[in-house]
Amino acid sequence: MFDASDTLAMLHYGDSAYPAGGFAFSWGVEGLAADGYLAGAEDLDRFVAEQLHRRWAIMDRILLLRAYLADDLDAVASVDRLADASTPSAQMREGSRRAGKSMLGVSGRLGGPLSTAYRARLGSDPRLGHLPVAQALSYRDAGLGRHAAQLVSGWTLVTGLLSAAVRLGLVGFIDAQHAQSAARADLTRLLAVEPDPQQPPASFTPLIDIAVTRGPARHIRMFST
Repeated sequence: MFDASDTLAMLHYGDSAYPAGGFAFSWGVEGLAADGYLAGAEDLDRFVAEQLHRRWAIMDRILLLRAYLADDLDAVASVDRLADASTPSAQMREGSRRAGKSMLGVSGRLGGPLSTAYRARLGSDPRLGHLPVAQALSYRDAGLGRHAAQLVSGWTLVTGLLSAAVRLGLVGFIDAQHAQSAARADLTRLLAVEPDPQQPPASFTPLIDIAVTRGPARHIRMFST
C-alpha cells in the first residue's frame, strides 16, 4: 500500500533544498570536465553510472548500511574509521568529512538525538564524520527505514552530480532530466538487491579520484571536490 508519510519523508530528505551543504561538492564532475573527460550528455551518463556502480553501490551503500545497523555509537565510529581508511584520496576524504559534518549539524539542529550525540564525538578523532555514516544517523533520526535510507542516499548522489554538471554548463536542464531518468532506472535495479552489509567496502573510480586529487592545483574551481 502507498505510504504517504514515508514517501513525503523521502522527498523531504532527498530534496536538493535540504540544507546539508551538498551544493559545495561535485564529486569529480568539475575535475573531469577540466581534464577533458566529461564534455556532454553521453559522458555525463557514463560518469553517473560509474559513480553508482563502482563507488556508491559497493562502498558508500555498504558503509551506510553498517552504520545504520550499528548497535551503538562506538560501533558507528568504527564504521567511520573504516570509511576513512577505505578512501585513498586525501581530497575525497576531506570532502566526505566536510559533507558529513554539515549533514550532522543540520540534523542535530532539527533535533536528531543520534546526530547530536555523534557530532559531539567528532572533535576527539579527525577521521570521523564521513558522509555515508552521517546519512545513516540523520536518516535514522528522521525515521527512515534502512531501505528508504539507501534510496535517499543514492538519489541525492545522482541529483548532486547532475546539478553540478548544469551549474558548470556541461549540459542543459533537458539533458540533465534525460540523465536523471536513466540514473533513476539504474538506481532502481541496484536497490532491488540489498547487499551483505558485512562485505568489505571497495571502490574503483581511478579517473575520478585523480581528477579530485588534482583540485588544489587548479587556479580556478567552483567546487570543493
